[in-house]
Amino acid sequence: MAPLLLSRHSLLRSFPFPQLPRTSRARYHDYIRPTGGTARLPLNNPNFIGVASSRGERSHQEDFSAYAGLSLDPAELALSIKKAHGVDWDPSTLPPSIARQVLFVGIYDGHGGSTVSQFLRQELHGLFENVHKSQIPELYAWTKELGGYFRRFNGGVLAPWIDPDSPDFQQELDLEARATLAFFEVDKILSQEKESKECGATASVVLLKSLDNPPSGFFQAERVALTVAHVGDTRVLLTSTDGGKVVPMTETHHAEARVESIRLRRMVGALTTDSFGEVRWMGALANTRCLGDLKFKPFGVTPEPEVRNILLEGPKWSHITLLSDGVSSVVSDEEISDLARGALSPKHAAERILNFAEDMGGDDNMTAVIVPLAGWGHITGPDKTKEFREYRLRNMQGGERYRRRWM
Repeated sequence: MAPLLLSRHSLLRSFPFPQLPRTSRARYHDYIRPTGGTARLPLNNPNFIGVASSRGERSHQEDFSAYAGLSLDPAELALSIKKAHGVDWDPSTLPPSIARQVLFVGIYDGHGGSTVSQFLRQELHGLFENVHKSQIPELYAWTKELGGYFRRFNGGVLAPWIDPDSPDFQQELDLEARATLAFFEVDKILSQEKESKECGATASVVLLKSLDNPPSGFFQAERVALTVAHVGDTRVLLTSTDGGKVVPMTETHHAEARVESIRLRRMVGALTTDSFGEVRWMGALANTRCLGDLKFKPFGVTPEPEVRNILLEGPKWSHITLLSDGVSSVVSDEEISDLARGALSPKHAAERILNFAEDMGGDDNMTAVIVPLAGWGHITGPDKTKEFREYRLRNMQGGERYRRRWM
C-alpha cells in the first residue's frame, strides 16, 4: 500500500483518536528542497523513495509506511550531530529551509489490528516534528500511572527534563530524546483509544540529514548523518557499494534477545513457545518493545526506542532498506541486498524484494522501502546469492503459493 501523508483534519475524520495539541503547527512536506532555491523534489517519485507492499495471505493490511520532509531546529540538529559524531556542523552558513530540513522515513507493522499502525502512518512524522520538552513532566507522570514495569522507570534519555525546576531542564532536546518523546507521546495519545489496548505496531524510523555545503539532496550528498529509532521486529539495513555488504541498523526486540532479556529480568513474566516455535512474552506478544498494546505496558512492553547513529560518506553507500518481518522472515539480508542491485529504480528494487518474498511462500503482510544514497547503482562485485535464490525458486515450484502467482 502506498504511503499517504494526509492532513490531521482528514485523519481525525476517519478515526476516533483524541485531538492532538492545538499548539502543534506542522511544517512537514511531501517534498524536499535539494538546494536553497525554489526547486522541490516530490518524495513520491520512484527515483527518490521506492515502496512495495502486499497483504500476503492475510485478510487485512496492517503494514504501513510514510515519508516526509521535516523542519527541525538547526541548533538541535547541530547538538545532535556533535553529540553523535563529534562534528561541528554550522547551520548558519546555509539557507534556513535547508538547515532545518531532515528526511523522515518510517515503516510500521501492525498486529491485532491496524489501528496503531495507521495512526503512525498518519501522525508520527508530525508528532516527531512538533513534540517539545515542556511535555515531558506530564508524560513522565503518565508513565507512572501505568504501574508495574514503569514504577521503576527513571525517564531514560528524557530524565533531564522531568523536573521543570531543574537546571538541566534548560537543555535542548537532541534527536534521540526527540524520538523517545515522540514514541511515548504516541502511547499517551492512544491510551484514550479502546482498540489500542488490544493491538499494537512495531516501528522503524530513519532520519537523514545532509551535511553538505553547498547543499544537496540526501540521494546525492557526500556526507549524511543517519539516525535510526526502532522498536520491535521491523528492520533497517544499510547496504554498501563494496560488494553489497549489509550493515543491520536494528536489532529484533524479542524477549529472548540479550538486550531485552536483561531489561525484563526483574519482571514476573512468562515466556511461552507457540505452535510455530516462536517465543511469546506473557503468552501473547512476539515483541517486547512496540507502540500500542497498552494493556501489556505494566508488564514491560515499552515504547522506548533503541536509537543508533552513523555518519555516512554518501558515495560509499548504495541505499537503505526498511522491511516488515513478513519479508525478513523469508528472505536473508544478503538476498535482500542482491535483489536491489541492478534495479532500474528504488521502486523497482522494492518490488523485486517483495516478489521474491512472495515466491518464498511469505504469507504475512509484507512491505519493503528503499531509500537511495549517493552510491546507488554502483555496487561492486558479483551477485553472490543468485544461484542460491534460483535454487530456492526451483524448490518452490509446484507449491500452492507459487502456482497461484504464476498461473
